[in-house]
Amino acid sequence: MSPARKPKAAPAPAPLLPATTPRLVLKIGSSLLVDADGKLREDWLASVAEDVAAARAKGQQIVIVSSGSIALGARRLGLKKGGRASLEDAQAAAAVGQVALAAAWSRVLEAQGLKVAQILLTLDDLELRRRFLNASATIDRLLALGVVPVLNENDTVATGEIRFGDNDRLAARTAHAAGADGVLLLSDVAGLMTGNPKTDPKARLIRHVPAINAEIEAMASGGSGSGMGTGGMAAKLVAARMASAVGINLAIADGRAPHPLARHQSGEPCTIFSPRRSKKVKALGRKVWIAGRQRVNGRIIIDEGAVAAIRRSKSLLAAGVTAVEGKFARGDVVAVHGPEGPIGRGVIGYDATDARAIMGKRNDEQSEILGYAARAALIHSDHLVLL
Repeated sequence: MSPARKPKAAPAPAPLLPATTPRLVLKIGSSLLVDADGKLREDWLASVAEDVAAARAKGQQIVIVSSGSIALGARRLGLKKGGRASLEDAQAAAAVGQVALAAAWSRVLEAQGLKVAQILLTLDDLELRRRFLNASATIDRLLALGVVPVLNENDTVATGEIRFGDNDRLAARTAHAAGADGVLLLSDVAGLMTGNPKTDPKARLIRHVPAINAEIEAMASGGSGSGMGTGGMAAKLVAARMASAVGINLAIADGRAPHPLARHQSGEPCTIFSPRRSKKVKALGRKVWIAGRQRVNGRIIIDEGAVAAIRRSKSLLAAGVTAVEGKFARGDVVAVHGPEGPIGRGVIGYDATDARAIMGKRNDEQSEILGYAARAALIHSDHLVLL
């Protein structure tokens, strides 16, 4: 008798196209909106508006995160280096350019019969829990009313320590607040490449990234290809991590040709990042807010055993902690690092002093050290997010 044949493994399912998801965040980079002379690409922008109108007619809800205010303002003010020679220049350019940017979006979207809203955000608007919920409620209500929200960072008041720094991360954070199912980052590149296509003729597009690892991160380089924006591939990978952590699909795609949304809804090649979670986390859940936080108040270093435990959705116990860094209070968000680097973040159940006192100790030893009844976990699984 011939040996029994092993059944063939089922092929991996094709990754979901973020551009086709029911609620989409569409991010548009400066180099797409504005040409090298700082002039608005009117015809291209009109084609985007047509795409958005067609998507809305089919029931898709779209939130736009639009760069371009500094580039537009710099041209109007005659500022050097695209308005980025100094913080003051950038703020002044943003103040002037945001008026022009909002007017342009209103003009092209209203020509398609769509209502438009402008929302300008600072980092604290999405870092602070109450303000995050307020922003979420506003976006949700606008979408329910059939309005297209157009968001941008409020560069006029943002400074180095209180800013997102690039609209890729803002788009991912907006997706958290909006309860979006997908994020499409339109840029002047086709997606993540195996090498720099300008210097490596063998560089190829990576169509699907099931997980972001060290090899994937090594392919990213900082800096904007156009020189206009503040983002780059490294920033886009951070955005992909932020989306992935709560079950949101994200794609990096070439947006230079007209009708970019329609093209990617039809399957034009891009890089798709599959989320870590099979199901999207509840839109306004605490884990969504934790996953998108850019600022943390300290760092907890844990051993391999603790890493394995929290990967099985267990709480983080003090016994698995090898070091506590930084100054924080109970209820602050802290980063969690394993032996190989960052793996997550969560809301800490102790202040830094008490966390250091009980690190590496079993639960039955902690009350005597602390002088009060110890909690069940250092970070409860309900308040812990893997990135």
